[in-house]
Amino acid sequence: MEDVLRQWGGEYALTAYDEPSGAYMFIAVHSTRLGPGAGGTRMKTYATPGDGLLDACRLAEAMTLKMAVAGLPMGGAKSVLAVPGELDPEVRRNLLLRHGRNVHALGGAYRTGPDMNTNSADMDTLNEVTPYAFGRSVANGGSGSSAPDTAVGVFHGIVASVAHAFGSADLTGRRVLVQGAGAVGGPLAEMLVKAGAHVIVSDVSLERVEALYDTLGVEVVAPASEFDTECDVYAPCATGGVLDATTIPRLRCRIVAGAANNPLSQRSDGELLRAAGILYAPDFVINAGGGIHLIGYEALGWTTEQVEAHLIGIGTTLTEIYRAADAEGISTEEAAERVAHARLAVGPSPS
Repeated sequence: MEDVLRQWGGEYALTAYDEPSGAYMFIAVHSTRLGPGAGGTRMKTYATPGDGLLDACRLAEAMTLKMAVAGLPMGGAKSVLAVPGELDPEVRRNLLLRHGRNVHALGGAYRTGPDMNTNSADMDTLNEVTPYAFGRSVANGGSGSSAPDTAVGVFHGIVASVAHAFGSADLTGRRVLVQGAGAVGGPLAEMLVKAGAHVIVSDVSLERVEALYDTLGVEVVAPASEFDTECDVYAPCATGGVLDATTIPRLRCRIVAGAANNPLSQRSDGELLRAAGILYAPDFVINAGGGIHLIGYEALGWTTEQVEAHLIGIGTTLTEIYRAADAEGISTEEAAERVAHARLAVGPSPS
């Protein structure tokens, strides 16, 4: 863990161990340049505690880029609760309460929200001990789940990507493979089907894919076969780190555009995608819909129309990034990072 922090470059990290649950608890604040650090709370099992801390640090750095590109007045941060396995409900609740107290101890310098394996009900639990939890249930004064708007943003990103790659935004007949049919992948698949796309779904949960097959008539492929399946768009919407020097040569798609955080195993993999002729929608651009939802409604007081306009804007931003990458002969990842770093250099907008 010392090596992770030494090589990271973020502002600070809070680490703790919760003995009753056996969970390691990490809050990584990468940057407060544009405002308080913001990022969700992820609950996941890792091979080692160091892997959990590494995930928190990488995700926090991506959140810095996401907030900057989206023009949101927040910095980048993330929480990871590295649990040893499935927890008893009461043990899980107590772990969340302790995490909430850790969030509160930072005095508002960090704001959290739902992420992998956490939801609005969990944010309600955190809210019992801290006000710094976005995404609470509507009944508890929050804006509810941000997953549907994350899916909307990804949908607009896919439309923009298809338009850039094929010269037309029409999705009719386009083969789109959605990897991960959860809270974001499921709604995304439905939107794609309604737009006329031929949707292919893969998920480790047979129940999820069967539900989409029954309701939408999607094609289903086995997990781990996504990379070898011919499609126009590959949309990773599950865990990160799936694209690397081994999997990228197997891809049979023209576009990679999905909701997963950090789908690239390392930054240089963006160049591998460019060399392979694959258009890549940087994750911290295309999956910003959740942040737009939570921060827009709960911190900025936006109307539904304003939120929807910013979700549509994800597609516009991607188009600009694609054009810049083409003009300069660089990867879309690098082009997107340049946009983020330019805003970080300017600093927060005047209030």
